[in-house]
Amino acid sequence: MINAAIYGVGRWGQNLVKAVQGKSDNIKFVVGIARTPDKYVDFGAEMGFPIGGDYDAALNDENVDAVVLATVHSHHVEQIKLAAGAGKHVFCEKPLALTKDTAEEAAQVCASAGVILGVGFGRRFLPSFTDMKQLISDGVIGDILHVESMHSGPTGYRTPPDIWRATRAENPAGGMAARGIHNLDLMIDLCGEVSSAYAMSDRRAIENNMDDTTSMLFELKNGITGYLSTIFATGNIWRIFVMGTKGWLEMRGEHCLVVSDLDKVTETRDYDEADILKAELEAFADACSGGDAYPVPVDQVVHGIAVLEAVDKSAKSGTKVDVG
Repeated sequence: MINAAIYGVGRWGQNLVKAVQGKSDNIKFVVGIARTPDKYVDFGAEMGFPIGGDYDAALNDENVDAVVLATVHSHHVEQIKLAAGAGKHVFCEKPLALTKDTAEEAAQVCASAGVILGVGFGRRFLPSFTDMKQLISDGVIGDILHVESMHSGPTGYRTPPDIWRATRAENPAGGMAARGIHNLDLMIDLCGEVSSAYAMSDRRAIENNMDDTTSMLFELKNGITGYLSTIFATGNIWRIFVMGTKGWLEMRGEHCLVVSDLDKVTETRDYDEADILKAELEAFADACSGGDAYPVPVDQVVHGIAVLEAVDKSAKSGTKVDVG
């Protein structure tokens, strides 16, 4: 059993806690940290742990094995460095960082300290995605030619303008940090690393000072091409579509996988909803305890941040940008 501290007990931090507290044999939360701890006293009482405002105190607590970060994107790297310096494993919500250099710094400091770094890409734990990956590995659709993906919704309308999530500084390329980076991560896992990106991003509908409509074209190092879009001002939609020389696969939402050969759809698989937050936190705890490696490789996470940075640069310059 891993004892964890949760830093950031707003909406998403609370979701992470509720996914495992009292439900898992692998991980439990024993302390919370917040900028305004008095706001979360009732939540801490409900979950059975105290909430304070001193991160250093949590890092110096011998009863704490790991830290879960649900904090401001630009704060992640410094918080990770402090945790690694204290010998604590780290689970960080995406995005790990906002630049390739800082992402590499976070990865290196954890490797040097010998602590696990896990990043919250829970959709890797979807049964539908696991099956999609296996079918590709089995050669069902042949050689991959192209991949398309979308992760969109009305978030831009519902984000208060006075919080950090509504700023361009914390959300480069519109909805990429909040939504699109999840699908980028899956695209990298399925199809390989990206060599260049061309992006268009604009604010067309929402009042917040951030983009709401972002489209990206990718060239992959292995010759595969890709397209990704994330719209912050439309209805909820999630999909990933992989086209190969023998057919195609499409996840229509998170719980439906469609299989087609060269002539017709051959199968539609529907899945029960999966508790991916619980799955990712338990996998992280297992890795911390010496079990299987956390199934989101850190090098793929760092590459995703390099792509995010290239997308932002391309959107601002109007030119294709090579991924560093």
